[in-house]
Amino acid sequence: MAKKAKYNAKNIEVLEGLQPVRKRPGMYIGSTNEDGLHHLVNEVLDNSIDEVIAGYATEIFFNYKKDGFVIIKDNGRGIPVDFHPKFKKKRALEIVLSTLHAGGKFNNTVYKTSGGLHGVGISVVNALSSSLIVKVFKNGKVFYQKYSKGKVKSKIIIEKCSKKLKGTEIHFIPDKEIFDTIKFVPKKLYEFIKMKSVLVGGASISYNIDKELITDSTPRKEVFYYKNGIEDYLKEKDSNRDKLFEKFFSLKTNFNQNERCEIFISFNKNQKSSLKSYCNTIETPDGGSHENGTKNGLIKSIKLFGKKNQINKIINININDIVDYSDIFISIFINEPSFEGQTKKRIIMPLLQKQIENFIQNEFLLWLNSNKKIANLLLETLIERSLLRSDLSKIKELERKSIKEKNRLPGKLVDCSSKTVENTELFIVEGDSAGGSAKQARNRELQAILPLRGKILNVFGVSLSKIADNNEIQNLIQSLGCGIGKNFQLSKLRYEKIILMTDADVDGSHIATLLITFFYKYMKPIIDNNRLYLAMPPLFKIYNKDKSFYAFDENEKNKIINNEFKKNNPTINRFKGLGEMPADQLKNTTMSLENRKLIKISIENGKKEVRKTERLFETLMGKKAEYRFKFIQDNANFTNQIDI
Repeated sequence: MAKKAKYNAKNIEVLEGLQPVRKRPGMYIGSTNEDGLHHLVNEVLDNSIDEVIAGYATEIFFNYKKDGFVIIKDNGRGIPVDFHPKFKKKRALEIVLSTLHAGGKFNNTVYKTSGGLHGVGISVVNALSSSLIVKVFKNGKVFYQKYSKGKVKSKIIIEKCSKKLKGTEIHFIPDKEIFDTIKFVPKKLYEFIKMKSVLVGGASISYNIDKELITDSTPRKEVFYYKNGIEDYLKEKDSNRDKLFEKFFSLKTNFNQNERCEIFISFNKNQKSSLKSYCNTIETPDGGSHENGTKNGLIKSIKLFGKKNQINKIINININDIVDYSDIFISIFINEPSFEGQTKKRIIMPLLQKQIENFIQNEFLLWLNSNKKIANLLLETLIERSLLRSDLSKIKELERKSIKEKNRLPGKLVDCSSKTVENTELFIVEGDSAGGSAKQARNRELQAILPLRGKILNVFGVSLSKIADNNEIQNLIQSLGCGIGKNFQLSKLRYEKIILMTDADVDGSHIATLLITFFYKYMKPIIDNNRLYLAMPPLFKIYNKDKSFYAFDENEKNKIINNEFKKNNPTINRFKGLGEMPADQLKNTTMSLENRKLIKISIENGKKEVRKTERLFETLMGKKAEYRFKFIQDNANFTNQIDI
């Protein structure tokens, strides 16, 4: 039997100086992987940022050298270098670098608001660096000291320098004994240094990385300067978004003399979003009280506005209908933030949450009331999104049915026999009679037929509940097998080509337009991947006892008559519909690969073209009849004079 281990005073290990940091680095920087490595830069940079926020620094310089050193310098007051009253033989500089919980941020006399509040930042970086050099420029002197793994490697050396120089300069290389890798990612450095500049608008940060360290398109050097901070950044960023409207909501308010809050929200048409939140320039990726307060205030003000203006269906709107389509930026500066853990990823402050909630509720409600046109558009859009979200259950049910019961496809679908998707085609035809002719005319192995009864629902401006309840659309969704909207998967499309085959008349064109609208709104990748086509059935048959021809329009008919029937008049049949066309004629003119004509439905991908297409659908298929009337007025070829 193994001896029981004794547990007494000898087992109590006392870690001195910065040994606790090296023993358990994860407690101080979160991890020793890539994230923990980059946290070191954050800790040093935050000290310089705090000098900017306090009003003593205007410039920060960042350099990542090919020898592995990171250099961060500011033109602030510099770490104090006088002798400390408690440790009379040591200068404050050495105490700050080599002692945990030593710093000027434990009360609000030196720094009113600060990112580094725990007094461990620079000392932790020192402990986890194989080499660290600190330089402090004050009153025409530079104070210089070297460290390794948290231990002093030289006395403080004092030399003369220009009286213009001031501030602190830190050089460090992370310790490869601690970290999985000691190579920083230039793109990460670029992004969070840029964001620091945004958050402290009015100060410049010069960023420089040696070209040997960059392997992608990340810039090597740049000077970040945002005079108006977040506002300038959002204007720069918004150029890449398709906005619901150009105006964005902004809130800038002070809690008291030293504490303040900035919140900016811009609203997108499509489901593209970002939510960034910061406290004293420290990013809070896990959110917390400031994010919750913003969200609660937004939804409350929207419900109040909707109720006051008697807008129906606002009850279904939830915060995701806003957040999932918005770019939200929250930055707060407060005296004593309560972070969850040393790595400061989440704020837990219930009182702060309530304060921000009240600010947002009042200010956003005022903004809605002051911008009625925008407010109504926003609420209409939010209601549509809420319906789309709540009605998805019916569409999902429909999709589950097609998966569970693969053999139970819609009764009207005449499927092809091929077991692969390659070269297969689904002809969507107008009515049962056309379906009957197409069934006889098809290639049974590769061509499937789905007849639809009458004109399908115009889906452009209706909720998914109506779509899910429409039998013809249900049959179409089940026949295609690839889902719709958010649930669409091109890989599950059961056919290589979808071909719309409608009569060559006004009704046929209308049905084709309604079908294209459906594909555009709910199955757009089918169009984007060149899988949707229009069949071109002939309009006329021109013949005599010796020969026959088919014409697709009046011009072609006249050419055929002039060229082929000069000596005698032919018989001309105009097809009223595909259902009246014999199967062999339908096969030869419209369905066989050798003779048919197909028009590919496609959309130009340029940003302007996409907007034009969206506007055209809104004009022709949207709810507002006056848009259609204006389109007809602008585009129809009206006769100027009628002579009776």
